[in-house]
Parts: sequence; C-alpha cells; structure tokens
Amino acid sequence: MNIKEVKELIQDILQSDISEFELEHTGTKVRLRRGFSHDEHDGASHKHIVTPPVPVGLEALRTAHQVSSAAAAPPRKEEVPDETLHLITSPIVGTFYRSPSPGTEPYVTTGSKIEVGTVLCIVEAMKLMNEIPSDVAGEVVEIHVENGHPVEYGQKLFSIRIRS
Repeated sequence: MNIKEVKELIQDILQSDISEFELEHTGTKVRLRRGFSHDEHDGASHKHIVTPPVPVGLEALRTAHQVSSAAAAPPRKEEVPDETLHLITSPIVGTFYRSPSPGTEPYVTTGSKIEVGTVLCIVEAMKLMNEIPSDVAGEVVEIHVENGHPVEYGQKLFSIRIRS
C-alpha cells in the first residue's frame, strides 16, 4: 500500500459515517478513530490509548492530518447551558441537510418562527431522507450543524427559544 492509497483511504473514511477503522497490510498499520464512546469516557476516569509506532511516511501523513484538522476546527466557545432554550437533537446517525434538495432554500434559518411539526431539516441515513420536525413552537436561535455534515445520535441540531 503506497502513501497515495493511504491518503485516499483516510479521506474516504473521514467523509463517511465510520467512527473507527483499522487496517494492517504488508507491515503497515492504519487506525482511525473519531470521538469517543460513552463507555470509554465516563467523566471520572480516563483511559490512556497507546498507539504503536508507525513508519516514517505515515507519521508525516498523521502529523499533516492533525495540523489540517486543527486548522479547520473553529475555536470552541465555553458552552453555558441556557435554561430558556429547547434543544432539538438528532434521532439517528446520518448526514444533516438544511434543505429538501441542493440549491433550494433551507427549511429554517436563525430567527425563523416555527410551530409544532415544522420540518427543520433532513437527516439522511442509508439513502433514506428522514424529515426532522420541531416538537415545540418558538424561534430558531442557533443551528449547531453545517449543511452536509455527519451527525451522531443525540447530537445537538437546533436551539429553539420556546414561545411563551
């Protein structure tokens, strides 16, 4: 397996819903893992994950990927829960879409007034388009996911200020 094939493999995996992948081929070992599961992190104890040494070419690739990932990730704000907001979370793992099809207007934008049952987005899972409706009436305050990005079960999608 050459470095170009490894790069292509990594790119394909990063664009998919795969959360963990491991491949060993002719003495080269590639292991990718996104995030963590709740079993691995319970807040009280931390596991230290030791990764085996990798060939020099792959180490450079890993470093380049870490640098590009760090540069692409926006700085995180300190999140303070707002008790006045209602969170809409993803009921499934899939890909988040703000509009019914490419090139059309999004279902909602920040500031949109919504009713119970208003479709907020689509989460595509296994080629099925699942409309996600609002379970409250109010105003869309924040959209937490970028269009076309993968989402996990329970991930925040929208913050809604409930109409009183």
